Parts: sequence; structure tokens; C-alpha cells
Amino acid sequence: MFTKPFFYHGQYAKVQKVMGDTLLTQMQEQKKTYHNILEIGCGTGYLTKKLREMFPEAKMTLVDIAPGMIDYVKSTLPPENMKFICGDMEELDVQDTYDLIISNATFQWFNQLENTIQKLVASLQSEGTLAFSTFGDDTFYELHEATNKAKIALNRNKQVQPGPSFYSLDQIEDMFIGLGLNHNQTSFSESYYKEHFNKCREFLHAVKKIGANNSLAGNHGMGVALMKKVMEIYDQDYEENNQVRATYHTMFVSYRR
Repeated sequence: MFTKPFFYHGQYAKVQKVMGDTLLTQMQEQKKTYHNILEIGCGTGYLTKKLREMFPEAKMTLVDIAPGMIDYVKSTLPPENMKFICGDMEELDVQDTYDLIISNATFQWFNQLENTIQKLVASLQSEGTLAFSTFGDDTFYELHEATNKAKIALNRNKQVQPGPSFYSLDQIEDMFIGLGLNHNQTSFSESYYKEHFNKCREFLHAVKKIGANNSLAGNHGMGVALMKKVMEIYDQDYEENNQVRATYHTMFVSYRR
């Protein structure tokens, strides 16, 4: 139901900035100066601009899979010491080495996350840092729970995937362990961020309005009866101060080579 466009629009813009700010705060706590930075999934350039302010002399390489995002960031930042690559990070050959590889809210889309982490770590200079934020498995857990309750209430057995399926923090930790990366050089943290809507229908409509695939409609997923039951349960079980909540599970990882 939720595809990449949703995570570049509307409500997501708020949580994306919160995640980016948290990531940058963690970087500042390290009190390091970086000279050659790779940013993966630059999006609209929110993190990029902050990084440029923090490290004005650094060379920066920006990667994004969307040509429109690359063009937008090009139009908003001075070109000095900037390199732009439009492509899928999982498919790209990394030609350079970096003292900072950073990414905000992008790693959840990778199909081969462990292999990509291994490739990026190999591209770090000595004492270099890999830092990223990503969404965790509890993101939109309310929708998953409401869907399961609705299926039980209506005696439906059909497999339905109402929302995204992301890794847990434990699973990502296991990837680093499996890659033989020193646990003492790695930090993991997580937090939860809530957005509110008047009703579940408004939450789902926001997704549909920005063009995300609506698997809650007709032949694409649940069907009308199950969809109505999901909304009824969601509105009843996840009400807070006369609104309903939608939870983002955010995770932060930092590794120093």
C-alpha cells in the first residue's frame, strides 16, 4: 500500500526532518571534521544543506535514484565541490573512498541491505564513518494490527500486506555481526514519532492522494468490506485526543571503521 512516493510527501516530510536532525546531532557529538562525504538518497536536499553548513570545505557526492530529486538539489545548492549521481546505490560501483557515508530515510528501500552495507563499509577510509537512519518494523503498526483484527472479525484468511515490511533493529545488528564488524565501533538506537489524523480514512486518503499504490481498494487487496472494517477498528482502537495516530518507528546506526 505504501510506496516510495509517500515517503517523499506530506506528513513524511516532518518525520524525515526529525530523523535527519537526529542523525546530524549524533554526528556533531563525534566532534569530527569530514572532507569527502557520500550522501545516499539526497531527496530534496534537507540533509545535504545541513551537511554543507557543518562541513563547508568538504567534497560531497550525492546519490539519488530519482532524476527529479537530483535536478532539484542541483538548482538549490552552489556547484562547488559537489558531484551528483543519479542511480540505484545497490547497483552502483563505488569508485572513491569516503571519510563519511551518510543516508537519511533511504536504507529501508534496499533489497539487499546486508550486501550494500558491506560495500559501503569497504568504501570507508580508515577512521571513516557510516551513519544512517531508517524506518523500523513497527512503522504504521496500528494499520497492521487493525488489519489483523478485521480479518479475524470477518473470518478472512487471505494474505494481505497493508503496509511496509521493514527490518527490526535487532535484525540490522545481526547484519553487522554477520559481516564481522566490531560491535564496539557501532552504535544502534531507535525512537518513535507519531502523526495524527482526524480519522483512519484521512490517513489512507493522504496516501491515495499522493499517488501511492492503494492496496486497500477493490482488486488490489482487501476489498471494500474488509477495508471498512479496518477503518472502523483503527478509529476505535487508536484514538488520541479526538484524532487517530500513525506511528513511525525510526532507527539510527553509526559505524566507525
